[in-house]
Amino acid sequence: MIKLKDVEKSYDSGAGKTWVLRRISLDIRDGEFVTIMGPSGAGKSTLMGILGMLDGAWKGEYHFLEHEVHKMDNRHRVELHKRYIGFVFQQYHLLDSLTVAENLDLPLSYRDIKKSERDGIVADALDRFQIVGKKNLFPNQLSGGQQQLVAVARAVIGNPKLILADEPTGSLHSSQGKMIMDLLKGLNTQGTTIIQVTHNDAWAAYGDRIIQLADGWIADGQSRATA
Repeated sequence: MIKLKDVEKSYDSGAGKTWVLRRISLDIRDGEFVTIMGPSGAGKSTLMGILGMLDGAWKGEYHFLEHEVHKMDNRHRVELHKRYIGFVFQQYHLLDSLTVAENLDLPLSYRDIKKSERDGIVADALDRFQIVGKKNLFPNQLSGGQQQLVAVARAVIGNPKLILADEPTGSLHSSQGKMIMDLLKGLNTQGTTIIQVTHNDAWAAYGDRIIQLADGWIADGQSRATA
């Protein structure tokens, strides 16, 4: 599904180039559950932004399905993201001007789905994530944990081929975190490819393998996770 070859990203600074990612080469098969780990500043979120086609300022090759992402302009990358990818952001990225239900409807609105059918899908998601009572509230009326649940629900609601989850349980207590991880594992079992960033060893073990990043490099190959 994904093939990266020598992907690099840097920023210009007064002291010259500051490297964020160096020579990242990586293959991810369709249907895998991959965990990315590493210390703060290792480049994990930057790599997720590139995989999610939200960052175009990098060098190297990125093949996604049959698409050569490195040769695409920003508009086509955005279209590809909307079509295939669900993204759970570390800082939620819910739209403040939309209610919970409207935030959930947004990714569905990009597709050729009738409004009545979308309403049913949103209702099911609200029930599944136990946030029915929050459907008419705005993000600033929710706790951090509630916003995280909405963000995860929004990412998975359209049954994307690829889910990118950057610390998907960061604001949740342990039982909610396990619910989210069990949900992601269930989607993976049904064929969805999952790539997650986490610092939690228990959540990391849900994946098929672990990729360690350090100082922008892949540090320790691609070790198998142990359940």
